Amino acid sequence: MLPLAIPLNDDTVSPGFLGFGVFLALAVATVFLVRSMNKQMKKIQAPREADLKQQEWERAQAARAAAADKPADDA
Repeated sequence: MLPLAIPLNDDTVSPGFLGFGVFLALAVATVFLVRSMNKQMKKIQAPREADLKQQEWERAQAARAAAADKPADDA
């Protein structure tokens, strides 16, 4: 068995260039993912409250018209 040239302890063991490279790659990937997410979020067309109220009113009118037509069909 070969003896270790440098004893391992907290002062001699560090992440080094590989650890820094992995950290840098994760940071760059995160930046690109956030940019992509923001781009996709801007494309989403969320309905406004006025549009939702208009749709609700139209459904209510259609239901009233259907209810008004139903007794006429039974006669």
